[in-house]
Amino acid sequence: MSDQVNLLNFDRPALAAWLQSRGEKPFRAQQLMKWIYQHGIDDFAAMTNIAKPFREELAAVAEIRGPKVVADQESLDGSRKWLLELQDGNRIESVYIPEPGRATLCISSQVGCALNCSFCSTAQQGFNRNLTSAEIVGQLWIANRLLVAAGQPPVSNVVFMGMGEPLLNFDQVMTAIAIMQDDFAYALSKRRVTISTAGVVPALRRLAETTDVSLALSLHAPDDELRTQLVPLNRKYAIAEVLDACRDYVGEGRRRVTIEYVMLDGVNDEDRHARALAKLLQGVPSKVNLIPFNPFPRTRYHRSSAARIERFRDILHRSGIVTITRKTRGDDIDAACGQLAGDFADRTRRRERLIVEVNGDIA
Repeated sequence: MSDQVNLLNFDRPALAAWLQSRGEKPFRAQQLMKWIYQHGIDDFAAMTNIAKPFREELAAVAEIRGPKVVADQESLDGSRKWLLELQDGNRIESVYIPEPGRATLCISSQVGCALNCSFCSTAQQGFNRNLTSAEIVGQLWIANRLLVAAGQPPVSNVVFMGMGEPLLNFDQVMTAIAIMQDDFAYALSKRRVTISTAGVVPALRRLAETTDVSLALSLHAPDDELRTQLVPLNRKYAIAEVLDACRDYVGEGRRRVTIEYVMLDGVNDEDRHARALAKLLQGVPSKVNLIPFNPFPRTRYHRSSAARIERFRDILHRSGIVTITRKTRGDDIDAACGQLAGDFADRTRRRERLIVEVNGDIA
């Protein structure tokens, strides 16, 4: 492990404080961030508007190090999936999804996931640890460098929908988001950064006091009994409590929470489920994103038919709920929603995966 300070771990205030501790002016933070994020530079010697003695000092004590790309797969639909190796040997995945007018990067926040959602490949792999802010923002940093080199559009939107539950890695995720939104880094607006959560209520409440990025909720069922089978976190935070926190987060303006609902054949896709979901969401500023299930090895679930998904969507539409069906992207390279698996050593026993720690609150 390197003893040098990885500057990707610092948002601008933290970087300015670190520079001041070394006798440098705080404005150097702006210069460094522009070189690192806007120009994709990782060599201090190339930062030509910084005095040479200071560049040499930086090279001796600091580094700019993102994850290492060990596999780069491109889908027939133009999506790209990167398998990234971290300094400790663990591996995570991120996915680039180009569309007309936008280019989205789906990033990971943990090495694995502790929530054990039954329909998700990541959850079946177990959990190792939280990512550092450098490992989180480093996914975007690496992606943009590769995209620019390939002549592809750089990332315009970031979604925390990769491996892990972002609200269980709150502080590191918030630091990474601060960098993404910084005018001297990527300057992403709040509408272009989305956090997807299974509903960790204390962290959702804290999120409302910290940021106002877009929010997505992995709901997947219209009642507590079924949701507990699919998303075991529901045992601790029931649907009513989660939706109440989401409602408070988006407020009474024009914003809406995106309700993610994976379509599982014969499990949660019947007309009665659609009607129950429509009733549940009355009074919640929301839109629904229906996600065709993406299979992975040894899963017991199957994807709902196209006709069933359309029928489900129509019932929601007639109830006045904006509903879209997510187009499956990257499934030929296992890059679609719920398929990310990475490569890591699980340091938890299966029965311990439901242990959830948020601000000292342990399930």
